[in-house]
Amino acid sequence: MGLLNNKVAIITGAGGGIGRGIARRFAREGASVIVAELNEVTGQAVADEVNELGGRGLFVKTDVMDKSSILSAIALAYTHFGGLNILVNNAFVPTPNVKMEEKTDEMLEQTLTSTIKAAWWAMQGCLPHMRTAGGGKIINMYSIDTEIGAWLHADYNTAKSGILGLTRSAAAEWGRFNINVNAVAPTAMGATFHELAAKHEGFAQRSAGMRPLGRCGDPENDIGPVIVFLASEMSDYMTGETLHVDGGLHLPGYQSRPEGVPIKEK
Repeated sequence: MGLLNNKVAIITGAGGGIGRGIARRFAREGASVIVAELNEVTGQAVADEVNELGGRGLFVKTDVMDKSSILSAIALAYTHFGGLNILVNNAFVPTPNVKMEEKTDEMLEQTLTSTIKAAWWAMQGCLPHMRTAGGGKIINMYSIDTEIGAWLHADYNTAKSGILGLTRSAAAEWGRFNINVNAVAPTAMGATFHELAAKHEGFAQRSAGMRPLGRCGDPENDIGPVIVFLASEMSDYMTGETLHVDGGLHLPGYQSRPEGVPIKEK
């Protein structure tokens, strides 16, 4: 163990779901973790968990819609822990699940800001510190939703397409600084999954059955190790890549058309 000993990481949206799972896994590998989260209660709880699991955790209230808030979290990571080696761009601010023609300009702007702009700001903010450290690892969250054109997520799908372009551009340009930039398309039992499972009988079983591996992913035990790999020296010769960590769901894909929406409308 200890793959991330003496490494300092900042994880946005680490107060729950996949972000929390990553933070916990990083802690088990000896990392110092900035829990960059807007929710003070969940953010502090995860920082406490990081400390209990053998890492060093610090909660920093962070609003990814605000560039200055992101840059403040990065600055605190450097001053509190003495460096910055790993960035995980995980957070985004969701909008209502409505059809594309019902999405508003405000919804689109919110999604683009909390996804593409937030990642852009964080990556540029981390760059000087990673260069000082002699290199670094950046992991951006992509989504299978973009690949299948998931219904009711048009703004999200658009933003995640941008994340893929951003990842590849940074990988191409920042390799000269010894910075690896990769993307992950995960699916796991986060807060949304549990909410849907509680509302719809059989949801968990159907979801598991859609995957070739026949089960749903756990944020800490299934997603976390892959992020550790990308954040550690094991991935030093890998950049600009996109990994699906979804139990094979990307192979069959899935039908996302809502019930009651006809095939053809005028």
